[in-house]
Amino acid sequence: MRVLFYGTPAFALPTLHALLARHRVVAVVTQPDRPRDRGQRAQASPVKAVALEQGIPVLQPVRLRDPGWPERLGEHSADVAVVVAFGQILPAAILGVPARGSINVHASLLPRYRGAAPIAWAIMRGETETGITTFQMDTGMDTGAILLQGPMPIGAEETAGELAARLAVLGAELLVETLDRLATLTPRSQDSRAATLAPRLRKEDGLLEWTEPAAVLAARVRGLNPWPGAVALGPGGRLLIWRARAIAGVGEPGVLAAVAGRLAVGTGAGFLEPIEVQPENRRAMEWDAYLRGARLGPGAPLGATVPRS
Repeated sequence: MRVLFYGTPAFALPTLHALLARHRVVAVVTQPDRPRDRGQRAQASPVKAVALEQGIPVLQPVRLRDPGWPERLGEHSADVAVVVAFGQILPAAILGVPARGSINVHASLLPRYRGAAPIAWAIMRGETETGITTFQMDTGMDTGAILLQGPMPIGAEETAGELAARLAVLGAELLVETLDRLATLTPRSQDSRAATLAPRLRKEDGLLEWTEPAAVLAARVRGLNPWPGAVALGPGGRLLIWRARAIAGVGEPGVLAAVAGRLAVGTGAGFLEPIEVQPENRRAMEWDAYLRGARLGPGAPLGATVPRS
């Protein structure tokens, strides 16, 4: 099958590799090169890097809604388009270019968690299961008819980055099965009454509010790892909390206290014990090492953050 592939981050790579093994990828569409890292030099997306290695034509539209793109994409005579974390909404004129339409690989069990960050929001909202959905795309935000779904449990300590790596593999497997069975699958309409949203993450989503319960804060820490990170205020400025656990008890929100011989932060219900943290302009380190360096003890305020908008 001739496939037009849309994708940008590393999450899309297992699906791209699976397609290369079984089908002909006639072109890859990915986001324009972006400045990254401290040097702010433009870098190719992970998908572009693989496409170039494989000698596949690469297209990098700033906006697919601009004139001429349906014609340019049509020149590749694709049977189907596969979309995995591309980063732009595909207009109707683009969706209809391939002869058999456009299929999306989405990291949730639709209609739950429609949007750009389904993995992070599923963890932050305390879900214990998520999965992959392949669906026939329409002009809505993840509203198209479902083709196949595969569930996946969420580990009790799993971060968004760790879960994404597992879901990427499942997505590749489910997409291959979807294409193998495309002629016989019956698309199933979504029940929009059961829909929930997973909007794109903002840096402000990382701000911790110590009046929330520890269990909620621990889930937020996991969901915000690897980006944008959960943020508190330490003596030296912003403190990123990459891993943490909830502990039972009663304490003052935002204030350190000794719990079972370890220092933890009081919350609205229970304590949050950071495990791995990263002070501003420094590398990540264990919580104990940070406490020693910052000379913090029981009764010290870790610091309140500005409430999220």
